[in-house]
Amino acid sequence: MTEFIQPNLLPALPEMVLLGMACLVLVVDLFVSQQNRSFTLLLTLVSLVLTALATLYVAPADSVTSFQNTFILDQMAIVLKMSIYVIAFLVFVYSRDYLKDRDIYKGEYYVLGLFAVLGMMIMISAHSFLLIYLGLELLSLSLYAMIAFNRESAQASEAAMKYFVLGAMASGLLLYGISIFYGITGTLDISELSTLIAAQIETNPVALAFALTFIVVGLSFKLGAVPFHMWLPDVYQGAPTSVTLFIGTVPKIAGFAMAIRLLIDGLSDLQLDWSQMFVVLSVASMAIGNIVAIAQTNFKRMLAYSTISHVGFILLGLLAATETGLAAAMFYTITYAITAAVAFGVLLLLNQKGLEAENISDLSGLNDVSPWFAAMLAIAMFSMAGVPPTVGFYAKLSVINAVIQIDMVWLAIVAVLLSVIGLFYYLRLVKVMYFDKPSEEQTIQIKQPLDVKILLSANGLSLLFLGMFPSVLMAWCVAAFI
Repeated sequence: MTEFIQPNLLPALPEMVLLGMACLVLVVDLFVSQQNRSFTLLLTLVSLVLTALATLYVAPADSVTSFQNTFILDQMAIVLKMSIYVIAFLVFVYSRDYLKDRDIYKGEYYVLGLFAVLGMMIMISAHSFLLIYLGLELLSLSLYAMIAFNRESAQASEAAMKYFVLGAMASGLLLYGISIFYGITGTLDISELSTLIAAQIETNPVALAFALTFIVVGLSFKLGAVPFHMWLPDVYQGAPTSVTLFIGTVPKIAGFAMAIRLLIDGLSDLQLDWSQMFVVLSVASMAIGNIVAIAQTNFKRMLAYSTISHVGFILLGLLAATETGLAAAMFYTITYAITAAVAFGVLLLLNQKGLEAENISDLSGLNDVSPWFAAMLAIAMFSMAGVPPTVGFYAKLSVINAVIQIDMVWLAIVAVLLSVIGLFYYLRLVKVMYFDKPSEEQTIQIKQPLDVKILLSANGLSLLFLGMFPSVLMAWCVAAFI
């Protein structure tokens, strides 16, 4: 008779806290009237704070595993989880008035958001292929429902259906790659997999190549890399802006963690193969993302192609696969999520009842109405373009430096040239805000509550602070890979 061994539950305390609080929010919201819906938001924010405190409480000096080595808590997990809590907190606060104005201010938005955060936390701490897949599906199913959250919008329903169909295909490909690896090695444990694959490279090279290809394809879809990016612009544009804000920020951090767990921790012996794939994916993403973004007139769609180009930079750090490269990619991912929160946050400020401001032309004359928030959006655009002294400059510089260190100077030059192309559409947006005059039909108004304005201002100024003092965050990123 096999003896049952009680697993150590302490490393998973943050996940258990968030799960319990998400269920509590779901139940409490049933008894909250529409006039008191802000209590649901307050309880959601308290949930994130309690989860953050639990994460800090269990933070280990060294990495620890639990649940028969399927769950890991290390320095990388702590930094990424804390980043997700902070950005999700901002997203929920920014979204409040947008949801109110469109009569979709419901508890389901916050419940789905919390379960999506839980899925991301599981992906970050997963040390087994199976747990990675379960976390990914929890995140994906929550996002499908969030995109279709406004049932009166045919555009949102269409975007959700596209994402669901393409996401299901990508999940199937990822699962098929995982099943091939399991058939070859007989294990789903990432640490064991790394050891067993080394013995199979010469005996099963074709099977390993097929499995790795499926893994990279599934991962590229979730990150939004070319040529698996087709869902991103349609979903960004079709989803309610509050949901686009969520999708465009925190899931990128979870996707980065998924890449680390799968490729660096589990498939490091196949690095030569997947790094060559990443060279193609990164160049294609930077090229297509920056060039196609120039032709966009919709702000959300432009940011979607911008995201694709930034994914190319993140892949550059990953393909370097050195401590410097991984830390640079991690820094880039976190700071991009912070920057995107500012961009979409300012866009939400302009969305009033009966007015859906999402075209670039809708920002005309923003400086005349609100010089401060025009400046915040300008800082975000300069950061995405990589202009000093914003944090985007240091993020790009650190990734390019990592690529040069592995003697791929040509790739660094390509990245710089494509970044120069991207500078055009970011500066065009700044020009629209500061020099274009709004049409007679346009009525830009900013009447958001003080708490939103304070958080958004702090969010925007953090881009300058991290640009001038990048070591504040980079030190944590470097420590995660030592």
